[in-house]
Amino acid sequence: MSVNIPSNSVPSSASRFQVHVINEGHGSAAAVSDSADPPHYEETSFGDEAPNRLRISFRPGNQECYDNFLPTGETAKTDTTFHAYDSHTNTYYLQTFGHNTMDAVPKIEYYRNTGSVSGPKVNRPSLLEIHEQLAKNVTVAPGSADRVANGDGVPGDEQAENKEEDMSGVVKFGWVKGVLVRCMLNIWGVMLFIRLSWIVGEAGIGLGVLIILLSTMVTSITGLSTSAIATNGFVRGGGAYYLISRSLGPEFGGSIGLIFAFANAVAVAMYVVGFAETVVDLLKESDSMMVDPTNDIRIIGSITVVILLGISVAGMEWEAKAQVILLVILLIAIANFFIGTVIPSNNEKKSRGFFNYQASIFAENFGPSFTKGEGFFSVFAIFFPAATGILAGANISGDLEDPQDAIPRGTMLAIFITTVAYIGVAICVAACVVRDATGSMNDTIVSGMNCNGSAACSLGYDFSRCQHEPCQYGLMNNFQVMSMVSGFGPLITAGIFSATLSSALASLVSAPKVFQALCKDNIFKGLQFFAKGYGKNNEPLRGYFLTFVIAMAFILIAELNVIAPIISNFFLASYALINFSCFHASYAKSPGWRPAYGIYNMWVSLFGAILCCAVMFVINWWAAVITYVIELFLYIYVTYKKPDVNWGSSTQALSYVSALDNALELTTVEDHVKNFRPQCIVLTGGPMTRPALLDITHAFTKNSGLCICCEVFVGPRKLCVKEMNSGMAKKQAWLIKNKIKAFYAAVAADCFRDGVRSLLQASGLGRMKPNTLVIGYKKIWRKAPLSELENYVGIIHDAFDFEIGVVIVRISQGFDISPVLQVQDELEKLEQERLALEAAIKDNECEEGKGGIRGLFKKAGKLNITKPAPKKDGNISTIQSMHVGEFNQKLVEASAQFKKKQGKGTIDVWWLFDDGGLTLLIPYILTLRKKWKDCKLRIYVGGKINRIEEEKISMASLLSKFRIKFADIHIIGDINIKPNKESWKVFEEMIEPYRLHESHKDLTTAEKLKRESPWKITDAELEAVKEKSYRQVRLNELLQEHSRAANLIVLSLPVARKGSISDLLYMAWLEILTKNLPPVLLVRGNHKNVLTFYS
Repeated sequence: MSVNIPSNSVPSSASRFQVHVINEGHGSAAAVSDSADPPHYEETSFGDEAPNRLRISFRPGNQECYDNFLPTGETAKTDTTFHAYDSHTNTYYLQTFGHNTMDAVPKIEYYRNTGSVSGPKVNRPSLLEIHEQLAKNVTVAPGSADRVANGDGVPGDEQAENKEEDMSGVVKFGWVKGVLVRCMLNIWGVMLFIRLSWIVGEAGIGLGVLIILLSTMVTSITGLSTSAIATNGFVRGGGAYYLISRSLGPEFGGSIGLIFAFANAVAVAMYVVGFAETVVDLLKESDSMMVDPTNDIRIIGSITVVILLGISVAGMEWEAKAQVILLVILLIAIANFFIGTVIPSNNEKKSRGFFNYQASIFAENFGPSFTKGEGFFSVFAIFFPAATGILAGANISGDLEDPQDAIPRGTMLAIFITTVAYIGVAICVAACVVRDATGSMNDTIVSGMNCNGSAACSLGYDFSRCQHEPCQYGLMNNFQVMSMVSGFGPLITAGIFSATLSSALASLVSAPKVFQALCKDNIFKGLQFFAKGYGKNNEPLRGYFLTFVIAMAFILIAELNVIAPIISNFFLASYALINFSCFHASYAKSPGWRPAYGIYNMWVSLFGAILCCAVMFVINWWAAVITYVIELFLYIYVTYKKPDVNWGSSTQALSYVSALDNALELTTVEDHVKNFRPQCIVLTGGPMTRPALLDITHAFTKNSGLCICCEVFVGPRKLCVKEMNSGMAKKQAWLIKNKIKAFYAAVAADCFRDGVRSLLQASGLGRMKPNTLVIGYKKIWRKAPLSELENYVGIIHDAFDFEIGVVIVRISQGFDISPVLQVQDELEKLEQERLALEAAIKDNECEEGKGGIRGLFKKAGKLNITKPAPKKDGNISTIQSMHVGEFNQKLVEASAQFKKKQGKGTIDVWWLFDDGGLTLLIPYILTLRKKWKDCKLRIYVGGKINRIEEEKISMASLLSKFRIKFADIHIIGDINIKPNKESWKVFEEMIEPYRLHESHKDLTTAEKLKRESPWKITDAELEAVKEKSYRQVRLNELLQEHSRAANLIVLSLPVARKGSISDLLYMAWLEILTKNLPPVLLVRGNHKNVLTFYS
């Protein structure tokens, strides 16, 4: 449908989708039938609605126009098909699509989170706004609906924009500077210059390269998993913690986040100790030691970490500049090493084991030569921390311009470049330097000496004494081999300084950033202090100082080989969970798992997770056990605390998939009587309004059956649905808070009975469908409107029609505590207002002479402190000033009676009619509960007076076959005798107001009375069921006699035959049956077996 609106009235709106209706042959039949070219009915254009905006026409043969859109959604300039308006002579109009509707076109603003720094969140029109009729008195100005639909005029947008963070001055990094440089510097750490030569000396070239490749395999798989998770939505600050927590949930994220932040803090110590070792070696050479090697390392390390802390605290921009400078130095140093390998060696270097590239040295160093106490995995444990820098870029994800693009590109390229460099350095150094050398130029071979067959021997040097006494040079002994080999030694020293300091600096930045993100999520309440950020970049200064303290503590250890295995396990645990996160998210098959980075495989990620766990134990089994114990403790702690967060984790997705699969699998299994359990619909209304009814039901459904708390909203659908939807989450949260294992369900209906009927038919899923209806006894049935009474009895009939069992619960004080809750709400509001007024007075006292009493009233007005409006209900207004505990104390106590532990007593089961066993099963389940376990079952059944013993034995035999323990069995033989006159008189007085007494009138009058009051009890009806009425009265006498002291009475519910028993008479039966008794459960199953004695 099109609407004719003049083209000059097109409303202005940003980023619109337009449809231009074109008539190329206005009024001309010839034009319509014209030519080879098909007629063009629509022209679609996108563009910004500026005064002279460009319009793009899509026409056959103009495919290049489709390519004029940039990835951002904007259009590129071109000379073809762009015009300020359509040049056709017969254009009807150009009109914005959606100009006359509240419906909104897709915009990114609708999908942002509240408080997003990338732009304001805009609320699209609700379904209610576009579905309901517009109010007659609302005038929609031209273009106003269009503006609202696009978020241009939504109230509160100005506030949202004001809340946006001021982005000016914030430092953001691209993928090279933010990720690639950072990862390369962190990976090329202390190991490259001062440990790689030792590793290849111990393991040989073959196993050395294998160690590097094994480490690369772990990091590459982790890098792929990280890339997949990082591209599955917007990534905020927090790095590995953010990725794991948003994927696996706060339990895993919180535990590993704390460990990962701690590991980065310890890594600072490791890199600084590596730097200090190099400085101490230089001091040894110049004979300038301060104290001794160990203490010198501590002193130098402490000074270094203080300087690094100063750079970090100065801000990310300074830290980034320092990293670039360090990378340049590092690259020069690596190049200097490769150049040095081809510069001819002199005698001094030869005496220290360097002979340039020699095939004999390569062959000799190809195999392993582990010294005492070392092995493949111990060497691997020393090297692996060199590979742990792959998350250096991800750890500052909050400081990246585009984390989704930067993290995959920078991380994977850094892994590739650094791996090539490691392998190249390892092979080159092992092909040039022998394992052991004395450093003495006199150890040359002279003619006549026997050569021991070593590569050095064949090259003219005899280092055989290194087999008997320790030597200071060679791959195995000298950690400064690369400095000796290089073209200019000081450059290698500068490279060592650069590598160690850059890695330390990256870790010093990563640890506080990850820790700050963890603290901001408030998973560990005690760490909230460290969440605060400072400055434009939200720098975690408090986290920096905490990291500094941890690093200082480990620097004092001063042993690099002790520190390295500890952090290896911490990082491996983090990597294992990142890989498992990727696998878990893929396995959960959540529609929300749509990573833009597609080069990953869920099974490879799982293999990576298993590999990480295996490597942890191989490296150091006791450190792995400690790591897992710490992680398990933190996981249990977070699970116990249940942080109030919802990140849409894959754990939630998998829980849903598992529940769905189990529910579907359950449908393939036929019901069996042995697996029967009460699955209840409980008509509680709001679950907090009838807690006693919910408590008694929960007592026999907890951990064994389904329990659904149901509420029916009666009235106009629009209002009901609004009220129902607004309270859903709150009421389910109340159930969870009170540890009640139940669901909350609500329906809106025209009448109460229709709503319950819908619930009875549609509730549940597959085999998990309700089989029992639980309702409270309608205590005020005599005062209730007839429609309510009809609905109440009607739902019992409906339940039986649907073959659903019924349980009616009666307690002396009733169930509804709404008045008490109302008073509580009033008192809470008054208390809040009192506190607000006190705060206002206190503020006013602090501002002496600044407004006086007038200022106080202004403050009170702002706080909206007003007198509570009086309620229409006289009872409520009377009790407003009373304390809740003083209002109807009995009702409050009664509402909590089933929460308490029931003392020693009895549950009396009056199993009068066989309903399949539900009347017996419910009390049996109750006795299994902690609160009811001290109560014994007493069974009461009807029987013949002359066969009491036989029937008692028969019932005992049946119960023993059912394996139900009981304290006693009573056979009641006088149920069918008439009740005494006093009891019967009470019953007659009860029904007197509702009797028709038509038998005392003439026929015409009687018929008229029946038509006018069809709901009344007729004499004919009363006479027809007189025996049943006697039975109810007599049963009450017997209950008073035998069960007055019971904790609970479970009694067979009498069934009213439809069309034969009036609603009022049935309610009178229930009233007289349960009058003046302890809590009573009237139970009637659906007459299908729920008990069996077969195995």
